[in-house]
Amino acid sequence: SGARIGLAEELKPYFKVAWNDDEDVSKGYKYLYLSEPDANLFKPGTDFHGEWLDVPGEGKRYALDDIVGQRDGIGVENLRGSGLIAGETSAAYAETFTLSYVSGRSVGIGAYINRLAQRVIQMQNGPMLLTGYGALNKLLGKEVYTSQDQLGGPQIMIPNGVAHQLAIDDQDGVAKILRWLSYVPKTASEQVALAPSADPIDRKIGFMPTKAPYDPRHMLAGTTAPDGSWQGGFFDQGSFTEYLAGWGKSVVVGRARLGGVPMGVIAVETRTVEQRIPADPANPASREAVLQQAGQVWYPDSAFKTAQAIQDFNSAENLPLIVFANWRGFSGGTRDMFGEILKFGSYIVDNLRTYKHPVFAYIPPNGELRGGAWVVIDPTINAEMMEMYADSNSRGGILEPPGICEVKFRKPELIKAMHRLDTKLQELQSELAIVDGSPGSEQEADSLRSAIDAREKSLLPLYAQISYEFADLHDRPGRMLAKGVIRDVVDWPNARTYFAWRVRRRLVQDALVSRLKAADDHMSHTHAVSALASMMTGDWENDQAVLDWFTSAAGEIDAKIAAVRDAAVQRTVLGLVDGMTDEAKAALRKAL
Repeated sequence: SGARIGLAEELKPYFKVAWNDDEDVSKGYKYLYLSEPDANLFKPGTDFHGEWLDVPGEGKRYALDDIVGQRDGIGVENLRGSGLIAGETSAAYAETFTLSYVSGRSVGIGAYINRLAQRVIQMQNGPMLLTGYGALNKLLGKEVYTSQDQLGGPQIMIPNGVAHQLAIDDQDGVAKILRWLSYVPKTASEQVALAPSADPIDRKIGFMPTKAPYDPRHMLAGTTAPDGSWQGGFFDQGSFTEYLAGWGKSVVVGRARLGGVPMGVIAVETRTVEQRIPADPANPASREAVLQQAGQVWYPDSAFKTAQAIQDFNSAENLPLIVFANWRGFSGGTRDMFGEILKFGSYIVDNLRTYKHPVFAYIPPNGELRGGAWVVIDPTINAEMMEMYADSNSRGGILEPPGICEVKFRKPELIKAMHRLDTKLQELQSELAIVDGSPGSEQEADSLRSAIDAREKSLLPLYAQISYEFADLHDRPGRMLAKGVIRDVVDWPNARTYFAWRVRRRLVQDALVSRLKAADDHMSHTHAVSALASMMTGDWENDQAVLDWFTSAAGEIDAKIAAVRDAAVQRTVLGLVDGMTDEAKAALRKAL
């Protein structure tokens, strides 16, 4: 219920009022005071501050400047305590897994610590607010609000992204807490734990993303087909849980398991969604706003949601992350530019740059990744942790084909292409070349020019489509792979198997790399990976084979790490000894 409030109850029976006019109290007062006998019951200068006044006909009185009180914990000292709680909660988020379950009303600092813990499950009867509705009504001077839920109930905190999930009751709330904890490692310093999975790793994915808008949750979790059969999704069946579902609806975020490995997931809504901004009862002129948001586009709320999810996955949850990248770009209209789309988009880069666990960006079938949307998840942001992949039927580029053709394949070039490829135009052009300039053939030449012009106009829509196809050929995975901007082309039906082995391999490999870098703090990530690769005689690109080798060669790898540590210590010691005087070196040799 917020910081505790109180007054010096011990002074209430004793204070008096110095009126401006004792006969007419409506004229107000000068100050509050204690009579001399009453003041001496306490400790003037300690329990309260002020000054002694001599009043003719009365004697001394103690005019009060401020009241300290005899009891601690009735005012600003409680705010300092609240500040300490806030600081420690904020620090805890950076150090370990934090989660708040709002089981009842949370006011003031009680509301803030929920947000400072970042992860929030809100019970439907647990509003979060800064000031109660009664106090706000007094401030406004009229009865505006009728309940705490209007200020911080689930209908406010779910759509604005403060609450990640809604619980119906406490039993449901505890179930959601346990579900969330099931994705989290034992300690904040450990990798995620591999759990047995009843869903085979080598199962092919049954659901196929289409060009038409679809529910991305079916791609992740699977769905039932119209004929009643089950179409499996990317993750282990029954393992996907969505979070922040009511906020930034053009992006879907959640946690799931892939072959028993907990992962964070970010996917893209391809359908049009609505953002609802409620009216404020305190402003009679305000109205509810309903904003349409197109699919495959980042808006301010969904960009912020993406950045927040990345931060949560990375902070103590230690989750490998997969991003199903299917964005055409960021919304750059006036409203969204004013809504800080640039700021929230940059947060995505900030949080990916500091991500400490494997990150896979994958362009799914019939998906596309373009312009700024590619930039903010490009693996060069965090080359040690990030990798990018694409389905064979995906696209990636700066602009969509119609857009780039407006700039790089305009009408004059289309006409050139027509004349180079169309036999009818070539015949007409040849005839025109023969008759053009010949005496008496002006009418025939004009007729041929008209025929050429008509032919060009009739072919223009077709050749515009051909130019789009030409531009589209530049956006395909073959070029992405040739240019080195993706690591591999992975067909969707086999993506589950591919990434299940890849994430397992990366987790073990990264743990070994961390041990090598700890043994020699001058060793880079690339050098550590190369050191491991040089030890293996098999195919370093085969994830399953590399995993098997990590297990079979554990002793050899441990010996290598020990050798690296010894060499690093020797190098450090030699460096220190080289800086010593001859006398100090002699003393050291004698001591050894």
